[in-house]
Amino acid sequence: MTLTGTGTRLTQFAHGGGCACKIPPGELEQMVRGLTGVASPDLLVGLDDGDDAAAVRIEGGLAILATADFFTPVVDDAYDWGRIAAANALSDIYAMGGRPVVAVNLLGWPRDVLPLELAAEVLRGGLDVGVLAGCPVAGGHSVDDPEPKYGMAVTGIGDPDRLLRNDAARAGLPISLTKPLGVGILNNRHKATGEVFPHAVESMAALNDQASRAALAAGIEAATDVTGFGLLGHLFKMARASGVTAVVDAAAMPYLDGARQSLAAGFVPGGSRRNLDWVRPHLDASVSDDELILLADAQTSGGLLVAGELPGATVVGEFVPRGDAVLRVR
Repeated sequence: MTLTGTGTRLTQFAHGGGCACKIPPGELEQMVRGLTGVASPDLLVGLDDGDDAAAVRIEGGLAILATADFFTPVVDDAYDWGRIAAANALSDIYAMGGRPVVAVNLLGWPRDVLPLELAAEVLRGGLDVGVLAGCPVAGGHSVDDPEPKYGMAVTGIGDPDRLLRNDAARAGLPISLTKPLGVGILNNRHKATGEVFPHAVESMAALNDQASRAALAAGIEAATDVTGFGLLGHLFKMARASGVTAVVDAAAMPYLDGARQSLAAGFVPGGSRRNLDWVRPHLDASVSDDELILLADAQTSGGLLVAGELPGATVVGEFVPRGDAVLRVR
């Protein structure tokens, strides 16, 4: 049982929802420019290509993976928000081909406005997902914050020679997606109207652990997860880092039920429009702007985007030799 049945709408206490509240990708890249290139032979993955987690080689033939992810409420149900935020944070480790080994909570809470019992429900949701992932949730940090925020800092381990990276896509490989798109638009509708979309909640709360293991078993070398920068944004970063062009088959893309109808009704997150603006200078498209908005939709806890073919995933395009555009949508 959750306490949001009292009528408290958590999404109304936040200016944005989920990964749609991220700093826009162009602004973020400008902000961290010059912070790359840390001189350490053991740093395997840092800021250079915008990968999902940092990776450092340690003794014993292992790589330590480190990430942090938190955001404002994406749904009104406190327990579900906790589940989604935890799955989203753990996803960064899975997207690198790693296994999460410990997580700590990151919580901002307006303690004079929202009851602490609701915060406990958020933390309970995160704990339950940690149990499902076999990853202990061991404490964390909290602050009194005028806007509720929740997420996790997660540490994982992986094989330093078999990490899934942003810069390892190769021409001739198919592009696979393991979850349907559309949660950004549906979450925007939920925030505006209070309508609940259980299938979107379950998609966001689902772990990417099985997809990660399947990618490693298939010998795949490049992957990322689809979150706040949308499929086009994350695919652009991968293709740019790998020196290839990504060709997207828009007709092959899977979407959650109700996403297209919600787009037609005008429920588009501002983050989705900013994502499209960011990639447009590098984009050659022969589809409508509505289709591009769906492809750029700011996802929360989306699936893995993989350079290769996975059982159960949808092939949505292919990588080809670098041409005039980094992205093509047909």
